[in-house]
Amino acid sequence: MKKLLLLFVILCSLGSLQAQEVYFYTGKNYTNYDYKSGFGLPNPSLQAGTGNFYEMGYVKPLKIKNLSYTIGLSLNEYNALGGNTANSYSWNTQYIGIQNGLVYSFLNYKDFNFVVKGGLGLSTLIYGKQELNGTYYDLSSQSEFSGLFIQPSLGLETKYKITEKAYLSLGYAYSKSAKISDTSGEKVAFNTNQIQFGLHFSIK
Repeated sequence: MKKLLLLFVILCSLGSLQAQEVYFYTGKNYTNYDYKSGFGLPNPSLQAGTGNFYEMGYVKPLKIKNLSYTIGLSLNEYNALGGNTANSYSWNTQYIGIQNGLVYSFLNYKDFNFVVKGGLGLSTLIYGKQELNGTYYDLSSQSEFSGLFIQPSLGLETKYKITEKAYLSLGYAYSKSAKISDTSGEKVAFNTNQIQFGLHFSIK
């Protein structure tokens, strides 16, 4: 957490040079694993898991009216459960990445601002464990979990002005994370519904 706070301070310092806003998001990921075995078969016993996410970054308005560019650093937990009468298992993973996006403000009403967001991120595994019947395995050595993942996303957000320079936000986003290239037989992707709570500071 100390490292995340340090990175937030750094982003604030960088953002003050050219950005109009710095932000911090946290919330919940509800993730379905899209998993296929070496034979191309899905795993029907997998269930959606929940995890936390954090993101910090800054926003820079573009020349097009109501359109802004965002860039941030994110930490996402993608978790899942599964099993049958003979075996039970779970996957717990954490991915760190860079998020790039465009934000379009389509409605302002009193102290509320409504926006639609689209993004494209890149991330990589920093922690991963599989639990199988009480035994834990490291996922960092598994090629289907390691490497570089690409993450397109689309979402909606509403922001509420609490002071002249501070805003609170509530948002929703859907994303799909998949490995850019994978030569292994097993494949995994993450389909995630994300609930976002945000704190924004204008530095104009």
